[in-house]
Amino acid sequence: MLKGLLSFGSMTLLSRVFGLVRDRLIGHYFGANAMTDAFFVAFRIPNFMRRLFAEGSFSTAFVPVFTEIKEKRSQAELKELMGRTAGTLGGVLLVVTALGMLASPWLASLFSNHAAPVPGQQELIARLLLLTFPFLLFVSLTALAAGALNSYHRFGLPAFTPVILNLCMIAASIWGSKVADPPIMALGWAVLAGGILQLLFQFPQLAQFDLLVLPRWGWKHPDVRRVMRLMVPTLIGSSVAQINLLFDTFIAAKLAAGSQSWLSTADRFLELPLGVFAIALGTVVLPTLSRHHVNEDRQAFSRSLDWGLRTTFLIIVPAMLGLMLLSLPLVSTLFQTGRFDAFAARMTALSVFGLSFGLPAFALVKTVLPAFYARQDTRTPMRAGLIALVANMVFNIALLALLYVWKVPPEEQAKGIMAGLASTPGLHFALGIASALSSYLNLGLLLYWLRGARVYDPMPGWGGFLTKVGFANGVMAAGLLVALWLAPEFTTMGAWSRVWWLTALVVGGALTYGLVMLALGFRPRDLRDH
Repeated sequence: MLKGLLSFGSMTLLSRVFGLVRDRLIGHYFGANAMTDAFFVAFRIPNFMRRLFAEGSFSTAFVPVFTEIKEKRSQAELKELMGRTAGTLGGVLLVVTALGMLASPWLASLFSNHAAPVPGQQELIARLLLLTFPFLLFVSLTALAAGALNSYHRFGLPAFTPVILNLCMIAASIWGSKVADPPIMALGWAVLAGGILQLLFQFPQLAQFDLLVLPRWGWKHPDVRRVMRLMVPTLIGSSVAQINLLFDTFIAAKLAAGSQSWLSTADRFLELPLGVFAIALGTVVLPTLSRHHVNEDRQAFSRSLDWGLRTTFLIIVPAMLGLMLLSLPLVSTLFQTGRFDAFAARMTALSVFGLSFGLPAFALVKTVLPAFYARQDTRTPMRAGLIALVANMVFNIALLALLYVWKVPPEEQAKGIMAGLASTPGLHFALGIASALSSYLNLGLLLYWLRGARVYDPMPGWGGFLTKVGFANGVMAAGLLVALWLAPEFTTMGAWSRVWWLTALVVGGALTYGLVMLALGFRPRDLRDH
């Protein structure tokens, strides 16, 4: 599992670096404004469905069934499952994609701000959706290929494929924006091209395992039906964060212009630790847990899950504190250039701070969910997801109401609620905090029901482990606060001064955490022993 984690994590890290370059160039060439908001809305809707159908629910339903057939049946039956699943998934998503493209004007209206409309924004969203919706079909089939390769413990190549999309969008920002009309349309074409190229990139390794087969319709195939039955509950259970994100997009559309861009840019910072560690860990641990469940090895199942939880705690808690304390230095250093000014940096940092508060919950949910899916239990996560989904909506409305009363000037309140929301920057902070709170609720329910299922027994030493992690993070946070007090204002520094200061803060914080953990007796072999 550690080898798979390093392989998947390193490729995901490379993808996130290219994603960072991509978002920096988008900010530089397009800024954070209503037109950029239009692209982020048009990309987020099919991207939400991609994570819902492909990464969120389909992969977690497909991998356990695929692993079982690989372990116990013939290669011919495995190829039959691959072809029938590809044909069925592709057929269903072809219809969904067509419906999404037909509904693009309605979706554009739904995610537009009618209280303070920006001329041309709604029409631009509709045009961009015609390009971004087909991305759903190609990237979902890419996820099918990745799930099959993961079952053979091939994690590197599937994790590398997002780099292709990022390269397409980088090229569109630099060169495509000069020929497209309006320039932001270049990003829509880049998304479509990236989706097609990602799928083609998987073909050589699929052929290596004799899994490159023609798609065939297989709705009545018994193993495909098993995948579909498992998939339906996970549409909610494994994708609560994505459903919450879509709801946040709807609310952000009613807030001040730029809110979509501030939230989308902030999400990039969370994707680094989530992708490199949490999602990588969940992807690697799922085939292992599935194999232990098929072989009825309860002790190995419990130990593998325990290893995943400890590894997540070790990395994600300092990542949370680092992102919260260094939110403005990070955003200012990496994005404050061109049309992305100091005000946009502060607003984005506000989102980073709020979302980072929920980072441990986001990450641990990714680790805990495979324990349910490996046992082909998709209903329990669905129950937790539904509760968290409703809670997120309640938290969003309650926190927005508090900020509305506190932050919106009386003269703006007098114009009406929607006008007040659209005229006051900073209210998007409520969306990040609400997502964090609902994820903690989701995590708590999952852990409670996991212990009730009697499939996980924590290994000895959790108390000492958490004490060490907590103390080391406290020392790191104290050191960062002192350093930030001594540092100049980041938004007014020169570019290279920001780089040197940020490097010193990040390296200093990481060294402090690592050295304190070593001084307290933690050694890397402690994780290997589990």
